Amino acid sequence: MFHKHFSALSLVISGTLFVLYPAIRPFSDESSMEGAAAFASTEWLVAHIFAIIGFTLLPLGLLGLHNSLKESALKSLTYSAVVFCLLGIGLTLPFYGGETYGLHAIGLEAITRQTDAIVSLANVVRSGPGLIMFIIGLLFLAAASIIVAITVWRSGTYQKWSGIPFALGISLYIPQFFAGQPLRVAHGFLVFLGCVLIAVGLWRQNIPEKKE
Repeated sequence: MFHKHFSALSLVISGTLFVLYPAIRPFSDESSMEGAAAFASTEWLVAHIFAIIGFTLLPLGLLGLHNSLKESALKSLTYSAVVFCLLGIGLTLPFYGGETYGLHAIGLEAITRQTDAIVSLANVVRSGPGLIMFIIGLLFLAAASIIVAITVWRSGTYQKWSGIPFALGISLYIPQFFAGQPLRVAHGFLVFLGCVLIAVGLWRQNIPEKKE
């Protein structure tokens, strides 16, 4: 049986990383040498790796939620949330890989050549099929978060409202990309709050361990 404490810890770490990602990430004019320096920086790599780990830990937390309710009538809902979350992350992370390593390589090369001519390649990395997959992935994650909020509300074992911040935070992930750093950090705190509230509820659950 998937241990509830590990799931709760996964959610807390994930939420923390969603705050650190926009807080550490350099923001600049990404069509200039300033953008190249941002792409080439250690902060760029670390911030995006934090985001990748944050996304990766989400289904581990939701799996714990599913196991805490698998003896209830809500088990099909929680199972759907885990599946949608896994699909969403599978479609989202390749884009973050391009952001992390592709743009970092572009930044390093631009600095080496001392020209911003190749910085525009960032738009190529961020467009096309990869962008479509990314958007679909985030929509899957939004669907998973909404199912989580519904499940928590109907569970009778979690505080009804405790899934709402999680649903809001994950569902607003696409719009927050159009905001500046302060709002993106605030959004990270919303995701953090959502993760922590579910983690606290999960930690308090009594999940009996089955003896083999």
